[in-house]
Amino acid sequence: MKRVPKIFSLSTEHINSKNKETHMKHTRLFLALPLLGFALNASAQHDTPTYNGEVGRIINENCVVCHREGGIGPMQFENYEQIRPWAPLIQLKVARREMPPYAYDHGIGIQDLQGDWRLQQEEIDTIVAWVDAGSPLGDPDRQPPAPELNDPSEWNFVSTLGQPDRIIASQSMDIPANGNDLWSNHYVSSGITADRCIKAVQVKPRGDAKAVVHHANSAVELENADGTMERYGQLTEYAMGKWGEIVPEGVCRTIPAGAQVRWSIHMFPGGLGAMAPGSVIEDNVVEIGLWLHPEGYEEVAQYKQDLKLYQISPQDELVVPPHGHAMTQGFHTFDHPVRVDSFQPHGHLRMNAASLEIFYPETGETVAVSQISKWSATWHHSHIYDPDVAPLVPAGAVLILKQWYDNTEANPNNPDPDMFVMGGSRTGDEMTHAWIAITHLDDEGFDTLVAERKEREARSVASAND
Repeated sequence: MKRVPKIFSLSTEHINSKNKETHMKHTRLFLALPLLGFALNASAQHDTPTYNGEVGRIINENCVVCHREGGIGPMQFENYEQIRPWAPLIQLKVARREMPPYAYDHGIGIQDLQGDWRLQQEEIDTIVAWVDAGSPLGDPDRQPPAPELNDPSEWNFVSTLGQPDRIIASQSMDIPANGNDLWSNHYVSSGITADRCIKAVQVKPRGDAKAVVHHANSAVELENADGTMERYGQLTEYAMGKWGEIVPEGVCRTIPAGAQVRWSIHMFPGGLGAMAPGSVIEDNVVEIGLWLHPEGYEEVAQYKQDLKLYQISPQDELVVPPHGHAMTQGFHTFDHPVRVDSFQPHGHLRMNAASLEIFYPETGETVAVSQISKWSATWHHSHIYDPDVAPLVPAGAVLILKQWYDNTEANPNNPDPDMFVMGGSRTGDEMTHAWIAITHLDDEGFDTLVAERKEREARSVASAND
């Protein structure tokens, strides 16, 4: 007969008195093992993320804005039944930081941004763990908080700033279902009767035109006495996916009285991206929404801001060979101190990365400000720095702009890696520039902002040590 090890024996008749107490402890532990396993399993289930727990909140706050009825997302994520079939794809896109669509590298340069769509790492980990666990619903009586959503056709800043003070519409255009790139250049009146400072601005193509309007630039021009037009400056810039622009408090980006807006609209028939309609778009109109400070704000604003196109290298020299790569870089400096308020790189289908650095000649130091390693032409973002951390650039320091291009099969946006790609304006060409909003300072203003930051930093350190 096979001998049973004492630790698993329930009999004590062969146990001497010296070992009896130890044996009984082992026996109690053995009998408790199934209950311990049940408790551990229950704890694991309790720790597993569920849709009706944290997962639903994350999706409602970050995804439903696009993935809903009437939204621009290709599927709806408004409830568990809609989301569950897509859970593995959600996990993949979130883990790769491809969704939400805001390409901006973590851990490099400035991370405090306005209008930042990126998920926190703990939110990504929660989504991944939820799908790994089988995407459970959780407590059916516990629903995630409903998202606070504007109408999909509404302006982005309505919830914080209300409706725009002025809407400037382009001329109506019909866009065919296919064919070559189209451009429209024309003037419209701004309707501005007194100099005003812009608080925020958004450009919004109407309806299905979102996928066919490649970009829409708007310049401000004033009419001279002889009837000729003179450029005053850039009003704003729009490219596919752009959220909008916010001008910092105490700063004026001016739109002058009597301004004429010169539209330059580039359209791609059929559209780009997953939501391209591939159909005729009739009566297409692009609109600018302006939120304005009260009259007189220009006189009390401390500084002036402008938005400009900063060329990176001569566009006619840009060549990306078939199945090859290219890189461009450009340098810009100022004879007075400035603050860099936002950075928006621009390219087309072969561009895949961009960066902004600052070189300080006095120290020989180069500092990384922003890097975008997975850039896509279907989602342009104006990376708006929090005013408390926006780069303060002394006179003579150099902005270094770099962009990279991938004309190989590895680029998912590349329509034809066998082609030479040249610099140009068509969708199939490439561009190499960035849109940057700059607040222009004087020496006193620069020193004041530097001192204020040092004081905030000292208070923060003191608070942390209390």
